[in-house]
Amino acid sequence: MTSQGNNAIDVLLAESFKELACVRPIEKITIREITDKAGVIRPTFYNHFQDKYELLEWIVKTELIAPMQPLLDNGMLKEALTLSLTSMEKEKEFYTHAVKLEGQNSFAITFKTSITQLALERLDKRRVEALLPKKWLTPERVADYFAESLSYVIIEWVKDEMRVPMNELVDTIIYVVRHSLGDIIANLYQ
Repeated sequence: MTSQGNNAIDVLLAESFKELACVRPIEKITIREITDKAGVIRPTFYNHFQDKYELLEWIVKTELIAPMQPLLDNGMLKEALTLSLTSMEKEKEFYTHAVKLEGQNSFAITFKTSITQLALERLDKRRVEALLPKKWLTPERVADYFAESLSYVIIEWVKDEMRVPMNELVDTIIYVVRHSLGDIIANLYQ
């Protein structure tokens, strides 16, 4: 990212982008529209972001991922998920439109990449490598697997218009994170 932190212009551009995304497909939004709505000139945008996809990445990292970090640092996974999903619920219209963005700059890829980075930062790589039975199963693949499944569940929740109560979704995610797939399948047949 070109931007070096969270400042008023970043927030202004993000709010402008989110408002536009609620009424137009993201792929059709222009930088000019974002800057006009924000009341800044085009070069200002490029002083902060390379393109609208980098702005989308900034929104995901700033609004969904970064607020979770202090909670995760204190072992509060449920609270971290609740905080992030509450942010998504508050911006339901934006995220409902954002998940429709497809291709190499899709919301799904941006979200998954951010979760993968978050997971990798928290893994004790040496300990994971010592515990993993196969060399192919690296900490990076573990983080990617976790991010893939978590982002899939959350994106499907958004696509379903967040109909499942957020607390129920959080409890389900916690259950899946704490149990193996084998345990979950075995419990289905009891």
